[in-house]
Amino acid sequence: MTTRSATTRVFVYGTLLRGEANHRILACSELVGPAATPPVFTLVDLGAYPALLTGGRHVVRGEVYAVSVATLAALDRLEGHPTHYTRTRVSLAGGTTADAYLMSASAGRAYPQITSGDWRAHRRSTRPEDRG
Repeated sequence: MTTRSATTRVFVYGTLLRGEANHRILACSELVGPAATPPVFTLVDLGAYPALLTGGRHVVRGEVYAVSVATLAALDRLEGHPTHYTRTRVSLAGGTTADAYLMSASAGRAYPQITSGDWRAHRRSTRPEDRG
């Protein structure tokens, strides 16, 4: 009898998205599909990457992946969980849930908001070198 490895659903919204700098970490993970949050978060621009904060009124767009235990551990290291970001279960539009990496609102409030909730669109509009 074989057992299927346990996976965790993870919502990504920044440099882990397809085509972004850190997506290689998700190379062996299954893309579940595009996803969005309800309008209860704030997305901020930290420069090289964004942060998701609780509290707010923006829909944040991203992707959900089913990740292995090993990939989840690699994501935790990348995101500095639990000191820089905290991996937290969040509700997504459509009634599903996934884990996401959140920064505390107090740590992120000084950064500019990404009101579109879309990291890729924001990056293209603010960084001419990324317009490709």
